[in-house]
Amino acid sequence: MISLTINEIAEAVGALNTVDQWSERAVTSVGFDTRKLTAGSLFVPLIGENDGHRFIEQAIEQGAVAAFWSAPLAEAPADFPVIQVADTLAAMQQLAKYYLKKVAPKVVAITGSNGKTTTKDMTEAVLSARYKVHKTQGNFNNHIGLPYTILEMSEDTEVIILEMGMNHPGEIKVLSDLAEPDIAIITMIGESHIEYLGSRAAIADAKMEITSGLKKDGILIYPGAEPLLQERVQGLSSEQLRTFGQEASNDLYPLQVKTEMKETTFTTNSAPDVQLQIPVLGTYNVNNALAALLAGLATGILIKEAAGSLARFHLTKNRTEWLKGYNNSAILNDAYNANPTAMKLVIENFSRLSNNGQKIVVLGDMLELGEWSAALHESIKEVLSPEAIDQVVLYGEKMQVLATALVEENIFDEHQVHHFTGEKEPMIQYLKDTLRSDDYVLIKSSFGTDLLSVVRMLTV
Repeated sequence: MISLTINEIAEAVGALNTVDQWSERAVTSVGFDTRKLTAGSLFVPLIGENDGHRFIEQAIEQGAVAAFWSAPLAEAPADFPVIQVADTLAAMQQLAKYYLKKVAPKVVAITGSNGKTTTKDMTEAVLSARYKVHKTQGNFNNHIGLPYTILEMSEDTEVIILEMGMNHPGEIKVLSDLAEPDIAIITMIGESHIEYLGSRAAIADAKMEITSGLKKDGILIYPGAEPLLQERVQGLSSEQLRTFGQEASNDLYPLQVKTEMKETTFTTNSAPDVQLQIPVLGTYNVNNALAALLAGLATGILIKEAAGSLARFHLTKNRTEWLKGYNNSAILNDAYNANPTAMKLVIENFSRLSNNGQKIVVLGDMLELGEWSAALHESIKEVLSPEAIDQVVLYGEKMQVLATALVEENIFDEHQVHHFTGEKEPMIQYLKDTLRSDDYVLIKSSFGTDLLSVVRMLTV
């Protein structure tokens, strides 16, 4: 919870008016959604599809004690402090930058085509072994959510972990310049948003924007086996670079990995006598853990010290979480987002599991792949094997190419591949009719495909 006076806020954002009458009034939180404001809030009326200025009365009713204001002052409520600015969003960003410097925590910034949120959760666990940590909640990882996250941290925060998302070039640069990270992490380069960026090389350029605001003595943590990043880190000194990955050429890599249904254990070259455990499936999640451990090492936390908290880390909902499914099946819900690289990785790890029932994969359309969509959807066939997977259930028009390839290339028999489009009820009913006790079901898709609604109908 922040503690700022109205005068301090006005000076921090270069207010266009004076607030002398209310200068010492205390502000204890900042918000832009009137439904979530609390007593003592600074209301930020954002202008999007709706003009937030229209909701000023509701903000006051909810306990707002001041507001940014970019509409004409004549339209402001009487006897209520408004801080006039040219742009309310820019003012919130400016205030966040001021507050970040005032609290002065270590800043860890995280981006990547996949694994951002899981790495954020793991990094929080590692750093919480010694420090008071504040992190991005949910998907508040854009030009609105990031400054809001900063303004939510308490004044005694020692480390803040900021997830940085993007759709287009230049967006992460804005976030990095605002946050000025001490540590920046790139989880991986995949194909997410390739529709807008045009190539994996352009995606790598966009992810490297996280170094734009990196402090001069800051550290970049990245997957060392990614050639697109190897080419792009040349402007940083060797002292600033830390690499992770499965290969022994990295600064931190696993020696032994054992993955099971609900946990993965491994050791590392840095502390071979310390067995580490993460409560999630997958060797790809070991990479996320390695990135988190490198952040810990960069802040003085030894791997032995981090082991306990890493084993207990809490994964954000809808990321590779096991749920009790219909008719005593087990559902691996990973339906929050997807790109081809991430989908292949989770299928490969799911395929290695042993169980007494069927293994069924339910895959939905992957979005924002542009002209590469058909080829990238079809490429999922590379990791689907009838020796490991009993049934493939596909949803969405974009998945038609995969359904066709699996059957026409004799990878699966026709009765093992089921393709649905339009309403989801027929697919849900098919799965309910099919699922038996001990069956494992993987559900993976882009968020916009909304297979989360299928997860809800198949869980108990």
